Amino acid sequence: MNKTIRIVNALIINEGREIEGEVRLSNGRIDQVGTTVNDADETIDAGGKILMPGVIDDQVHFREPGLTHKATIATESRAAVAGGTTSFMEMPNTVPQAVTQELLADKYVIGQHSSLANYSFFMGATNNNLDEILKTDPKSVCGVKIFMGSSTGDMLVDNDQTLNNVFANCPMLIALHCEDEQTIRDNMERAIQQYGEDIPMSQHPVIRSREACYLSSSKAVELAKKHGTRIHVLHISTAEELALFEANRDPSNKRITSEVCVHHLSFDASQYDALGSKIKCNPAIKSKTDQDALWQGLRDGRLDVIATDHAPHTWEEKSNKYAKAPSGLPLVQHSLQMILDASRSGKIDRTDVVDRMCHKPAELFAVDQRGFIREGYWADLVLVDPTTPYRVSSSNLLYKCGWSPIEGHEFGHTITHTFVNGHLAFHNGRLDDSVLGKRLTFNR
Repeated sequence: MNKTIRIVNALIINEGREIEGEVRLSNGRIDQVGTTVNDADETIDAGGKILMPGVIDDQVHFREPGLTHKATIATESRAAVAGGTTSFMEMPNTVPQAVTQELLADKYVIGQHSSLANYSFFMGATNNNLDEILKTDPKSVCGVKIFMGSSTGDMLVDNDQTLNNVFANCPMLIALHCEDEQTIRDNMERAIQQYGEDIPMSQHPVIRSREACYLSSSKAVELAKKHGTRIHVLHISTAEELALFEANRDPSNKRITSEVCVHHLSFDASQYDALGSKIKCNPAIKSKTDQDALWQGLRDGRLDVIATDHAPHTWEEKSNKYAKAPSGLPLVQHSLQMILDASRSGKIDRTDVVDRMCHKPAELFAVDQRGFIREGYWADLVLVDPTTPYRVSSSNLLYKCGWSPIEGHEFGHTITHTFVNGHLAFHNGRLDDSVLGKRLTFNR
């Protein structure tokens, strides 16, 4: 870790600018940034490649403990690093659920011993664990997660008094899954009456409908405004929900922020017949009109963060009929390539890709000294070759589940180097896990 590294001839994308320059790494941190930096023990010639901060993914499900037949922190963190994601925030709906301080601490022990990427884990909310929630340390835990709609696992918080108590008393960021449970149950009952056991996958956005999303998201925003709560609404999927958020790029004065996921930006409801359960997720992927509105929401600042909601299941599980096929898809290895490729078609500027995948997660969660290429910050960096195509195949997937909804797709960008705390953890298809990631800390 004491070896110094100099990266030269790079196109640095950082803080709204694209400039040619050099970066020097020392003791795990960024030592210098400029047109010319000091010599080092090793020099990497970027040859015009893009150099950007490592992606911070604020929503993943790595399934450990308890669901390790689907994934582990070890396997999925390595997939993340191979895709340029250097830090992740993982959800509490594991087995057991991280709903006590002791169970949350157990996950941090697993991360310490197995995660190649930097890590943090959300504290989970239930209908009766407010005392445990209030013990959470805001300086060492990314946030509290509330499922206002049930998804994988059984962590639904549907008691109005509980919600009011958490919103009124929680001093730290609350991340929210928003879908109205009663609306979904009613829609599911109608689908069963119409189709029996053979519900088509294309019914997913009808069952987990836009109305279910808006009812729940608007309720969350109303509660946050009532109590002055700092909330972050995850995986926005409808055009209607965008009206709930301010078109403002400055995170410093926003108490209510939002996230959009790569699959809602990349797939639409016309693809259910072809891809089936591969794109079944909660909230559901909806219409092309919704997708276009989400891109516009990114451009105008209503949507603050791009993440994955990486949620692997075995192919055997996903091969079930609609009602038994679990929701969720694995994307953390390819999220950066997906959005960089979208920038080529004019959907988003490259500087905004870096802003929404690196800068904004760091700012909104107050991540300490990460998410930017700044002197003194941890050296979480990614080199991207924008000239070499990369084809996704089963042979280069690092997910434990072994499948992806984008198998066979060719990207125009290739991730060539990923540094985690100055350690070259991934280089031209090879992982080096001799040095593991660190626990994220927060300036709160």
